[in-house]
Amino acid sequence: MKTVKFSEIEYKRPDMEALKKALEEATAKVLNAKSYEEVRDAYYALQEREQADETMSTLAYVRNTINMKDEFYDKEIKWLQEEFANTIPQYNAYEKALTQSKFRPEFEAEFGAQLLRTMDASLMTSDEKIIPETIRTEQLGQEYSKTTASAVTDFRGEECNFYGLLKHMQSTDRAERKEAFEAWAALYEKISPELEAQYGEMVKLRNEMALKMGFKSYTDMAYIDRNRFDYKQEDAAKFREQVREIITPAVAKLRKAQQEKLGIDKLYFYDEELKFPDGNAAPIGSAKELVDKAQRMYREMSAETGEFFDFMKEYELFDLETRPGKRMGGYMTSMPLFKAPFIFSNFNGTSADVDVLTHEAGHAFQGYLAMRSIQVNALRGSTAEINEIHSMSMEHFAYPWMELFFGDNTEKYVTSHLFDALSTIPYLVSVDKFQHEVYAHPEYTAADWKRTWHEIEQKYMPWRDYDGNEFLEAGGFWMQKQHIFLYPFYYIEYAMSQICAFQYYGRMKEDRKAAWEDYLRLCRAGGTKGYLELLKIGNLLSPFEVGTVEKSTAHVIEELSKRYMA
Repeated sequence: MKTVKFSEIEYKRPDMEALKKALEEATAKVLNAKSYEEVRDAYYALQEREQADETMSTLAYVRNTINMKDEFYDKEIKWLQEEFANTIPQYNAYEKALTQSKFRPEFEAEFGAQLLRTMDASLMTSDEKIIPETIRTEQLGQEYSKTTASAVTDFRGEECNFYGLLKHMQSTDRAERKEAFEAWAALYEKISPELEAQYGEMVKLRNEMALKMGFKSYTDMAYIDRNRFDYKQEDAAKFREQVREIITPAVAKLRKAQQEKLGIDKLYFYDEELKFPDGNAAPIGSAKELVDKAQRMYREMSAETGEFFDFMKEYELFDLETRPGKRMGGYMTSMPLFKAPFIFSNFNGTSADVDVLTHEAGHAFQGYLAMRSIQVNALRGSTAEINEIHSMSMEHFAYPWMELFFGDNTEKYVTSHLFDALSTIPYLVSVDKFQHEVYAHPEYTAADWKRTWHEIEQKYMPWRDYDGNEFLEAGGFWMQKQHIFLYPFYYIEYAMSQICAFQYYGRMKEDRKAAWEDYLRLCRAGGTKGYLELLKIGNLLSPFEVGTVEKSTAHVIEELSKRYMA
């Protein structure tokens, strides 16, 4: 289909009854197939239908997150969530027919084992008996997003949401940083009863779904649901321990150096974002100018990235600037009908704006390649453990062009970026540990969640000090992470991926061309293989192997000691 500018795409509500009928017809064709070719044809015919429906539901999702006050798309998202949940019986029948087909060996020979492996997992975690819980959980996610998107406060005469306040928490004026921090914390404390109620119901529903599906806990179900075929909970625990042993002490030294550099007696949370006493590197230019600079960067980086970003810009496949009513966070999504990625963000005038143009663009670049080279839509993207390597590695590959964005402050930016890339890892595994504890104890109350977070924080981030703020000192910080609400157990992947991105960064220093070729090969592979196989394709060490965390971060710690601690 001809691609048009995002704003010009006409939304057409998916015909869910027609989708159900198409699923039933595809199921019958698979069950009655006399040859593998008939199975293959049925699969591709259904995929064409699904891509159209996926594109429209993605369009509705993006427009809803751009303005959560838009009543039309708010209602439409609720309708889509309910209607797609009601296709579970038809999808289960279809996937069961495919996975149990006598032509499964031929299917796997052509497409690989991963595709049907993910269908096996889907059948273990999806069933019509959990449709009510599925719908209600989706509704709660929508309620959560609206609650946080509508949270605003007046700060020095400016209406600020959470992202707007974060900019002030990078001020060189410590009084302003503290004032912004207190406003930020007060905003979360104000909505905390709503967030706690929403999360409490989510945990209860997820636990009920797991029990209905025959799992001992939601954690067990989530690992299957997230297609974690190549590692177990014990592996995640061992990885967290590697982080605690290797990275936490290194970050503690960096925080001490930061305290000295800033010339303060005690480093509080509201000081952590300021890396230099005369101010952090801030991007030069408006959002439009930053996009123009990104276009130049990607054109110079490689032929593939240049073609990709030209496409993104031509069809205006971005919504970047923060504003009240817009959902928090950033993401990349895809509209397969147009072979088009889309980048959503909340620019706030800090270096994080440029990180979006590298991180989310890393996701989008991989999606752009995959939508043009991998025929099977379900195999174009991998699991988050691989997808985040695409994005985080691009942040490092972009370093040679940072002068375009930061001018004389380029070295400041690179130093800060490396600092943040390393120092955020203990937080990433803290979120993972928190969720393991919550779902191991579904009876926990809001007070238990706070206590648990506080204990975890002390273990992985012992430097963290909220300067007496009672809400955060008690453990309220956990609720600022939307993944905990919307995407349970999606967070350790960022830490694992950063370890792999550091491997590429180390290789870049020695042979950039070879590192880029490895990265490009990983991007082109999409989700055609399992996690460990894809790491081999990308020439990467598994984060779970003993010693990988130390090997991958040693050069980063050494570089930071020269850049920041000298």
